[in-house]
Amino acid sequence: MSLLNKTAPAFKLVNTDKKEVSLTDYTGKNVILLFFPLAFTSVCTAELCGVRDNIALYNNANAVVFGISVDSPFTLGQFKADQGLNFELLSDFNKEVSTAYGSIYQDFVLGMKGVSKRSAFVIDANGIVRYEEVLENAGEQPNFDKIKEVLANLG
Repeated sequence: MSLLNKTAPAFKLVNTDKKEVSLTDYTGKNVILLFFPLAFTSVCTAELCGVRDNIALYNNANAVVFGISVDSPFTLGQFKADQGLNFELLSDFNKEVSTAYGSIYQDFVLGMKGVSKRSAFVIDANGIVRYEEVLENAGEQPNFDKIKEVLANLG
């Protein structure tokens, strides 16, 4: 189920400050959604720290970045603090948003079920999905060069 060139599924999730964040709060901005399997794991840490280190690029593209996982807001808060992340992490504890975006493993490692797939979505200022990448292999990272290219084309 591709979301490309369709209206992004709306959502409301809780951030690490236990405040509700809605996609519609960011109409008029480009939004990058980065779903990731689990906080404190090596590939997730590398991916999100890479975004942290390049946040100016996203800010300059009128883009807001959100990291989303099924971890609790408390776990995500500790992860954000430990890694010095400079963008919001949102808890999809109930797995509804990961499911709506086709980014959920039914079965994951160690017998875990319902874990977010590593994936990336770029949503334009009008709420349309302009890039989607859903990875089956949790050991891979999204194509950040392609994400940057899409952002550049959005102006």
